[in-house]
Amino acid sequence: MTISILVVDDDISIKENTEEFLKRSGYECISASSGEEAVKLIELFLPDIVVTDILLTGMDGLELTRFIKKHYKSEVIVMTGYGADYSYEEAVNAGASDFIFKPFRFEELALRIKRVIRELKLKIINEKMITELESLAITDGLTKLYNSRHFFKQLQSEMERHMRYSRPLSLLLMDIDDFKNFNDTFGHLEGDRVLIKVGQIITSCLRTMDTAYRYGGEEFTVILPETELKRACVVGERIRKALIDGKFHTESHKDLNVTISVGGTDFTKNDDCQSFIKRADKAMYMSKFKGKNRVTCLSFDQQTPDFEH
Repeated sequence: MTISILVVDDDISIKENTEEFLKRSGYECISASSGEEAVKLIELFLPDIVVTDILLTGMDGLELTRFIKKHYKSEVIVMTGYGADYSYEEAVNAGASDFIFKPFRFEELALRIKRVIRELKLKIINEKMITELESLAITDGLTKLYNSRHFFKQLQSEMERHMRYSRPLSLLLMDIDDFKNFNDTFGHLEGDRVLIKVGQIITSCLRTMDTAYRYGGEEFTVILPETELKRACVVGERIRKALIDGKFHTESHKDLNVTISVGGTDFTKNDDCQSFIKRADKAMYMSKFKGKNRVTCLSFDQQTPDFEH
């Protein structure tokens, strides 16, 4: 990992000598003579660390530090003279990671940069760990789809967006047909393989804005923002056909038929979360009742489906 550094100082001699030293030390380095110039370079260069003097013409070092911490992830080391009116506390409060007095030895600057780099690497590791933990909290461990906990949170968010902007929203609920018999015949390990592949096939049939979830057991659900019910039925049918075309097999049986029953519905202003899901569930069980391996879509307050296939 090559560390990039931006040096900001209106003293040309200090700026050039510091830049040269840092380049010789193995860092990728550029420099600027003012805060305004630094702002333009940061957007292009995206440095890991900014080493800036406090006393700059125009935008001073503290203003620059506050700007960087607000808009970028760069760490900042502030330079100042012993007799300056700025304190360490002011620099830290502005967001600086460290503070160095002029004149300084380059060896001292190198040590401070190394310390900031260690902290930067620790921050990256911590952020990665947090991201992974957050992902684990919302992801189904087997299929790698989102889990039911995240489904309810996301569905509520999409329902609120519908209420604010009156945008269409649809929901599909799916259940693998005769999955218990499959598990009893071939074992749970083979059943798990089917669940994984079904999740992959469902995902392959969706747009970027659509999200798939393992609802529980052999049930899956898909949230379809910006989607009218008729279009949701088309997506459900696409998934149903893709499963029929999918190559499911076990060690002893190469070509197995895995089908899915699908229920779909659209959200209305009269719905809450429970009624919305319940209607999709009712449509799915209508598919089951009428022979399985089919799509049934049901609108609000309807006893007969809008669509069956």
